[in-house]
Amino acid sequence: MRDLHGSRVTHVMRSVTLYSGCANFSSRWNAATFRTSVFYTEKRALTLFSKPCLHGPAAFKSNTVQSLATYAREFYSVGFRTHSVFEVRRSVTCSAVRKSSKEMPPKKKLKALSVVKEEVHSEPKGRSLKPPKVEEEGEVSELSRKRPKPSSTVTEEDKVTESRVEKLGKDAAAAASSNSERRPPLSLGVHPGRIQNLKLGENEHGPVVYWMSRDHRSRDNWALLHAVHQAREKGVPVAVAFNLVESFLEARARHFGFMLRGLRVVEQNLKAVNIPFFLFRGNPVETIPEFLKKCNASLLVMDYSSLRIGRQWRNGVCENVASSVAVAEVDAHNVVPVWRASDKLEYGARTIRNKINNQLAEFLNEYPVLENPGKPWEAGAPDTIDWDALIAEVSRFGSEVPEVTWCEAGEDAALEALAGKSKGFVNIRIRNYVNRNDPSKPTGLSGLSPYLHYGHISAQRCALEARKVRKVHTKSVDAFLEELIVRGGLAENFCHYQPNYDNLKGAWGWAQESLRIHAKDKREVVYTESELEAGKTHDKLWNAAQLEMVYYGKMHGFMRMYWAKKILEWTESPEEALRIAIYLNDKYELDGRDPNGYVGCMWSICGIHDQGWKERPVFGKIRYMNFNGCKRKFNVDGYIMNVNQMVAKTKKQLKEGSTTAAPSKPVAGKSDKL
Repeated sequence: MRDLHGSRVTHVMRSVTLYSGCANFSSRWNAATFRTSVFYTEKRALTLFSKPCLHGPAAFKSNTVQSLATYAREFYSVGFRTHSVFEVRRSVTCSAVRKSSKEMPPKKKLKALSVVKEEVHSEPKGRSLKPPKVEEEGEVSELSRKRPKPSSTVTEEDKVTESRVEKLGKDAAAAASSNSERRPPLSLGVHPGRIQNLKLGENEHGPVVYWMSRDHRSRDNWALLHAVHQAREKGVPVAVAFNLVESFLEARARHFGFMLRGLRVVEQNLKAVNIPFFLFRGNPVETIPEFLKKCNASLLVMDYSSLRIGRQWRNGVCENVASSVAVAEVDAHNVVPVWRASDKLEYGARTIRNKINNQLAEFLNEYPVLENPGKPWEAGAPDTIDWDALIAEVSRFGSEVPEVTWCEAGEDAALEALAGKSKGFVNIRIRNYVNRNDPSKPTGLSGLSPYLHYGHISAQRCALEARKVRKVHTKSVDAFLEELIVRGGLAENFCHYQPNYDNLKGAWGWAQESLRIHAKDKREVVYTESELEAGKTHDKLWNAAQLEMVYYGKMHGFMRMYWAKKILEWTESPEEALRIAIYLNDKYELDGRDPNGYVGCMWSICGIHDQGWKERPVFGKIRYMNFNGCKRKFNVDGYIMNVNQMVAKTKKQLKEGSTTAAPSKPVAGKSDKL
């Protein structure tokens, strides 16, 4: 370079220009290099070009470097058209003037240039400039479209998944840096990608009604925020309506009580911003259109749900509302809206992960603060709700599944469980999340699934709070975001695009065929539904998992897989196994009747989001789990002991009649926080 340009400054400028064309290279490094010797610059440039470029889309993958001058000619012949030589020189020179001399890289003992060149020419042992292509277990190649072969060990699958989980955490952190933590104004509205306008209306001057059905919260609720924003734009009032049905799938007193206690908090928090809350009882297909007609509404905003019954309700309401009423659906449940995450049924986590990650910067951002709609409601005040009497009434139905005492309902309690200073998950317990797959260590779980299921807290708020501590608990936060955003989004995707999400027809062809072939295989033991529900099998580990679900209301996540697979092994047919698993899950799990629950059962019994494994009796090619495998993974006896102690304590409370859940008292002034 000195021979080509004849000056030390030109030499350094050319050298810096050579590798400053790499996108995202920091100005600090360029400035420091400008003040460094020619010899040091040559060494850095030679070392750099022998390795792949990790700072931008262009990757230099040459294995040999003849000389710095030769590389300069090749560089200029390719041409980085986005950065002219003059622009790079100017940016480097300005950076050198602005930056302090303290930013210079530490002085190191330099090797002779010939030694450096020899190191560059030789490729490090065990290192490839082009990383090998790794396919995650259970995924389909885009080129071959064939069912993938199983990995040699589950450990390989874990390593591949771990690397992709780490990338998710980095993407979330990048979204955090690109999006300001300051609350955006409500006047900006809600991202249009979250909204689906199902029906246009003729009335432009009537009030706006938000029909709350899935996300039971006043804060961090995109559907409610959209309703308030539209009301402020129109200059009309807004109201929130909820319809209480007599029965919902397999829900019992445990679920209705938890839900109503949470809604009581919502009503009080809405009062703080002068938004009325209406509670109706009956069929929402009839009650909601009737209310819209009574108040002469111009717009109905609805929650999104991927379950079949939710779609039936929304379709029925759309058909029954007057032509003057516009109808919009908002996905306030998922970080990336399900229709934006993917437009088709995804095969597994590997096929949807990047689709979600690439949109985090767009959707994973702060919520506006819920504001007063500006105009008071004048279409009749809501009736006073006697919450205690209502909870007592609905709790008589399904009283064989009583409420739990360990989980306090409501959005205020949910926020405390997430980010509380004393026991909050992200502040205290997230360090234990690395033990989430060890049932003998219950503190490794977040405990947030009931709140997420009922919408007492948003997944987006959980992600926003978790990424704040990623620098301290990197692996735990990355794993938590993977479960929350990617796996949760995958479950929503399955229930959204697969109408048979709860029966064998929803399984992939290879799984249906394998299960059909082995449906008549002889079972070593067969249990009835009542025996399974009572936890009376020969397997003490399975019994403990079942009793944990019955008495505690929440089975450990790892045990849910083992639990469902054993039902397949101990029942007469795959259809019977899936029916019983879904029935028990929906009846006892506090977070049952949820896409994650259906996908969990389908994964365990039908191989959804998994791959074919070594064929064996009964299971066919479905992944197998056994007692000895669990013993190798965690302290089985410790888990059983913990469950037995919990069951004994709960039975004592039942006998003493003290199983009533703690009342969920709204906290004044919290409606405008987080």
